[in-house]
Amino acid sequence: MSFPAPTTTRTPDLKEQLAQIGLVALADCIDDFLARASKGRFSPRQVVEEIVRLELTEGAKRSLERRLERSRIGRFKPIADFDWNWPKKIERDVIERALTLDFVEEHRNLVLLGANGVGKTMIAKNLAYQAALSGHSVLFVTAAELLDDLRSEVAQTTFRRKLTKYASPQILVIDEVGYLSYDHHAADLLYKVVDRRYEKKSIVLTTNLAFRDWNTVFPNATSTATLLDKLTHHADVTMIEGDSYRVHESQKEAAARRKKK
Repeated sequence: MSFPAPTTTRTPDLKEQLAQIGLVALADCIDDFLARASKGRFSPRQVVEEIVRLELTEGAKRSLERRLERSRIGRFKPIADFDWNWPKKIERDVIERALTLDFVEEHRNLVLLGANGVGKTMIAKNLAYQAALSGHSVLFVTAAELLDDLRSEVAQTTFRRKLTKYASPQILVIDEVGYLSYDHHAADLLYKVVDRRYEKKSIVLTTNLAFRDWNTVFPNATSTATLLDKLTHHADVTMIEGDSYRVHESQKEAAARRKKK
């Protein structure tokens, strides 16, 4: 009679076991940690305190990475690179106060109004990034993306789920309202988002149109007045006036290239 060969089960090493019980940060540096603990003659309490510190630091890092990934902020120039002297008119104190995120705690909105290229999106992205760093949930979306997303679903259950996606983040940035025109139904969809967030969560909105001209974006929409009423009820509305900084940069680059030739 023949018997099957005995099977051997590999015992996971210490690094794998630490990862299995959730001590990921410790698993990644276990050899270095043991060496430091031995050299420093850590007491049992010091060992535990250092493990807790490692895991909390790694957990905060992973949480920030997830928030930034979900935020869809994308690339942007830091506010330190913003040329405050370029706009002909800008309320710097309003923007710098917004960067402290006081409006988020008060569930207020912020509307950045101005022509193309004056820095509205750059400022909005810096606000979103600062909020993510501070532990807030953030979602950055253009008006076109938001409206197209909501209009694409007919089923009520799917529509409600998508509406919740835009209602849930502590800060919702809606960029570029006014750059494209929509039918009257789009105003109703945007109103639903604003209404869900009203007095509960903050909105940062950028637009190139004065509010009196929003009927050119949402023609024949009966909800536009109510939409603006709720959007601006608890809000700071600040205008940036000036020429396009992008055009200014392009002209400088073109001049530099001509000079080289």
